Amino acid sequence: MSLPEYKSSEKHSLPAIPHSPVVQLNVGGHLFSSSLSTLRKHPDSRLAELFSTQPKLRTDSQGRYFIDRDGSHFGAVLDFLRSDCLPTENIQEVHREAVYYNIKPLMKRLEESPPLFGELVGRQQFLSRVPHYKENIEVLIRIARAEAIAARHSTIMICVLRTEEDLGFYDHAINSLEADKESVVTFGPWKAALSVKDLLDCVKMDIESQGYRVSIKPHVVEKSFLSRSYDYFHNLIFTWW
Repeated sequence: MSLPEYKSSEKHSLPAIPHSPVVQLNVGGHLFSSSLSTLRKHPDSRLAELFSTQPKLRTDSQGRYFIDRDGSHFGAVLDFLRSDCLPTENIQEVHREAVYYNIKPLMKRLEESPPLFGELVGRQQFLSRVPHYKENIEVLIRIARAEAIAARHSTIMICVLRTEEDLGFYDHAINSLEADKESVVTFGPWKAALSVKDLLDCVKMDIESQGYRVSIKPHVVEKSFLSRSYDYFHNLIFTWW
């Protein structure tokens, strides 16, 4: 015997465009008021699309249009739409919001600001010339986490080969190590003027940006009277607690 069908009286249609030019917004729990003209200032943006003739948003219990996204930096986006005002802090976070809402003028202005310009044009361009850089960062974190059981620190050895000449000595250098040769993570060589220290600073910065605490120290190899010593090796130390 089949159960009777009940029709819900609740309407699920999207809210119509408001009669008032002022819109109340709830962005992830952060409340804002703005005009429709401000939200539609850049017609090709996602924000303008959300507030098209038929808004593509639900409302919260108070009737405010709800955007299910962290609204911590949405105020900076509105300030730009209202007055072309650029933020002076949290540049990368605001840029992320500009990308999400596809506000291209804000994206471009932020990318031309010193913090992002240096990151995108300087550091990232350098790292793009270091073979397998991103993959190596992932490998370092994976090895460190595997070695973290019942330990306060995890230490992974890094080999940095700045030039093709350094690469030629790699086999001799790696054989000079007494242990853990298989877990050594190697960076380089690269064609750019930046130094080994610059590369190590980038490694530290990118791992710490994921919430880890790390330090880097030169790996000291015992010197033999007859053999050559190499300064290619460094210890990357994760501190867990």
